[in-house]
Amino acid sequence: MEPDPLKEIIREIHSIFKTAGLRLSIAESCTGGLISHLITSLPGASLFFDSSVVSYSTESKIKLLGIRSSLIKKYGAVSEETAIAMARGVRSKRATDFSLSITGNLGPEPMEGKKIGLVYMAVDWKAGTESRGMIYDGEREEIKLKAATGALHFLLEVVRVWV
Repeated sequence: MEPDPLKEIIREIHSIFKTAGLRLSIAESCTGGLISHLITSLPGASLFFDSSVVSYSTESKIKLLGIRSSLIKKYGAVSEETAIAMARGVRSKRATDFSLSITGNLGPEPMEGKKIGLVYMAVDWKAGTESRGMIYDGEREEIKLKAATGALHFLLEVVRVWV
């Protein structure tokens, strides 16, 4: 049987965070909790996974994560700036070592004049913040899974360098 690449990413995230004694928090918008679901699909996540905020609405991004409404008004909910603010907000509120955020447009229609499949993600930790924009194709559920997988892969890339 061929190894499942997504499971391998999740296993490695588990291993790195547990071995290093690090804690993770997540702020999800477009993936609606799927990233958190994937992290907790393997046993032992409670040893490093602190919390997840699904901030789907603009109001929840402002109230739960402390993002300035002026930032969202200027750049939009689907923006690199918002993804960075989400990652910083959740890490600050939960005092975790690393945080991951994701925001995007899964469709079925363009949002804020931005293309369907456009997703921004960010990883925040004490040394800084890295972000990435991606465009995924497919139907809504396909884009959602690709975005969640891409965000986990991005987290792993960053953590490998800094841990």
